[in-house]
Formats: sequence, C-alpha cells, structure tokens
Amino acid sequence: MGEVDSAFIQDVEHRPKLTITEAEGIPVIDLSILNSPDISTEKNHKELSSLVAEIGDACKTWGFFQVINHGVSLEYREKIELGSRKFFALSKEEKRKVKRDELNSMGYYDTELTKNVRDWKEVFDFTVENPTVVPLSHDPDDKELKGLHNQWPEYPPELRDVCEKYVQEMQKLCYKLLELISLSLDLPAKRLNGFFKDQTSFARLNHYPPCPIPHLALGVGRHKDAGALTILAQDYIGGLEVKRQTDGEWIRVKPTPDAYIINVGDAIQVWSNNEYESVEHRVVVNSEKERFSIPFFLNPSHYTWIGPLEELVNEKNPAKYKAYNWGMLFTHRKNSNFKKRDDENLEIHHFKA
Repeated sequence: MGEVDSAFIQDVEHRPKLTITEAEGIPVIDLSILNSPDISTEKNHKELSSLVAEIGDACKTWGFFQVINHGVSLEYREKIELGSRKFFALSKEEKRKVKRDELNSMGYYDTELTKNVRDWKEVFDFTVENPTVVPLSHDPDDKELKGLHNQWPEYPPELRDVCEKYVQEMQKLCYKLLELISLSLDLPAKRLNGFFKDQTSFARLNHYPPCPIPHLALGVGRHKDAGALTILAQDYIGGLEVKRQTDGEWIRVKPTPDAYIINVGDAIQVWSNNEYESVEHRVVVNSEKERFSIPFFLNPSHYTWIGPLEELVNEKNPAKYKAYNWGMLFTHRKNSNFKKRDDENLEIHHFKA
C-alpha cells in the first residue's frame, strides 16, 4: 500500500467503481422567474406554478437538483473560490493555527471521519451566526449549551470578508428554495422559515488533493445530510456522486458552469413525512487533479424539534417519525467526525414511528 494510511481504505462494497456513470435527466431548474420585478402578473403566476411543480418533482424523484439563474452574483463565488485556494495552499503549520476540535468544531481540519473511515480531504468550516449555540453534548438530559466560534486565519486577509458575504447570498437562495419546497407540499410559502430563527447553519471550504489510491479511498464517504438543505458549488473537476433512488446505482454529477447543486436533507424528509427523500451521496477523488468545493448547510435552531408537519399527517398518511431534537442530533453527528464510534451514527431511521 506504500505510504498511504490504511485509515483511508474503504470496505470493498463501498469502494468507487472504475467506470463512471454520468447522470442523465438530473433536473436543471431555472429560477429566473424569482428575479422578476412583478411576479403577480398572470403569465408570471403560471411560470411560478410550473416552477413549484418542477421543484416538487425533483425532490420526490431525485432528492437533489441543480439551479441556474439563481440570483447569486458570480463575483461572490469567484472571490470565495480564490480565497479557498489561497488558504489551502498554506503550510500545514499555518493552517493548523485555526484547527478545530471537539469543543469548537469551526476551523481547519484534515483528519475527518465519515462512518468511521477517514476522508481524503481537508476542510475549513465557519458558521453563519457567530457564536452558534448548540448543546454541549448529545445526552438528552444534559441541558448545558456551548457557543461555536469562527476562527479566521491571518492569511489570506480577505478570507473572512468574502466568506461572510458569500453566506449571506447563500441564505437568500436558501429561503427562496425553502418557500418553493413549502409551496410544492401545498403549504404556505413561509411555513418552514420559523425553524431557522437561531440557525446552526454553516459553510465549508473543501480541498481534495490528488490521491494515489482513488480506487480504494473516497473524498467523502457515503452519507446523507442531516439538515434541511445543502447548496453546493463545485469546480469544473467534479467528483460528486449520488445514489440513484430507482436502482441504487452511483451516478456522477457533471459540473454545470455557475450552477448550484441542491440536495434535500433529512430534516425535509421528516417534515414532509417521506414525501421527499434525502439522497445518499459521496465524493470520489482522482490521482492527477486537486478539487475544490463549497457546500452551505442550512440547519435549524438547536431547540427545534423535527417531526412530520401536522398538515401532512392524517389517518391515511400517519406520522412516519417520532419528533427528535435537532441540537442533540447535530452534536452527535459532529462528534463522530473526530473519532471512531462503537455505536451507530444517529440517523433519522432511528426515529421511525
């Protein structure tokens, strides 16, 4: 195996295939109607209804989709991508000055685990709310809270500013998408907005260096996102794979210039009472090229209890989940990034009714 640490090696059944299946039919959804100055005209109203139906179909069939004409200026994306490249080009010693730990999970990290296997990547995480309040532990009887604080490196000096401006744009896009998803479930547009009053949302800069064993390791192992929505900016290299719901095949998502990839998280699966499904995904690496990506994770407040929305539950469609506390789940999942667990990671199937 040469000098590669065995901690990176995936079990045989989870190793990437050498043949690539490029995704066909993945929805690419045009949001330009949302940028219209007068959305109330009859023509625009019809277009909005069509858009809502498209979003609903994508959430149900795929669990993810791409958006174009989304209203986020390319300038914000270019600046944060440049800042990310500058940061990851620093020495390990310099990057580790802002290293995260179990008490404060914001900052730099290069030994993250997914399902007890080490990922071939390095990351830099930062929150929207600073500090972000979360439970100290995942023990339901422990009521103590802690604050997650952003740690900004000295170089590049502009990184803090470009990151803070970028997440403001991500939030605007998230609320547009949340409202479309609510409408697609025949709910009032702002039905979900209240869950994010004291949000635990955060963004991540990802760097996947060239990997000498791309057939044995993964940039990120298979997983589902626990929160509400994830908005991903990926570079032209690509590497994101999703598990197609119809046949369980791993499908490569081809990068679309200036598009964002949106995936539905577990929280929306539960709120929708399984009408929409959170999609399993992973990241493959290659031996020649480094890859960069920037996900934004929209997460509710720590005190939110997540369960099927009462409007979507009835005798014919009873609640498929018991409500669970988001803060407890968030802390449990975060802790599993740092060290191997003997118990299984908390997933929504643990809360099935």
